[in-house]
Amino acid sequence: MPPRVSDVMTVEPQTLPLDATLYEAARIMRDRGIGDVLVTYAGRLCGVVTDRDIVVRAVAESRDTSLTPLGDVCTAELTTVRPYDDTGTAARLMAEQAVRRLPVVDDEQRPVGIICIGDLAVSDGHVGPLTEISKAPPNN
Repeated sequence: MPPRVSDVMTVEPQTLPLDATLYEAARIMRDRGIGDVLVTYAGRLCGVVTDRDIVVRAVAESRDTSLTPLGDVCTAELTTVRPYDDTGTAARLMAEQAVRRLPVVDDEQRPVGIICIGDLAVSDGHVGPLTEISKAPPNN
């Protein structure tokens, strides 16, 4: 039986409120060596913004990152998983939705974690390039 999402997810994901700026999100991503920040409204998940979103939807459009709120560029239509889902479900959803990461939410839609392809590679015990890359520290 595959492990549960809660066994392999990153806990305490980085979150920012919907009205935070792209600049704030970019600094968190840089300082933490991550590629995404979960976006919340009243503590509930309402979107995700990635480093690619900032580049493609803001910088390439000449938006001022210190003034543009996350709500203007984040992805709001999300696929999520619960901590008690199995990793097979997470892998299937990633493949179906063509995404590399899934927010993990509780029953009230509050973010409790995030699971990415690398977490799945490490969890199933396979040895290979993705597993090794996933274990390596970020290169800032």
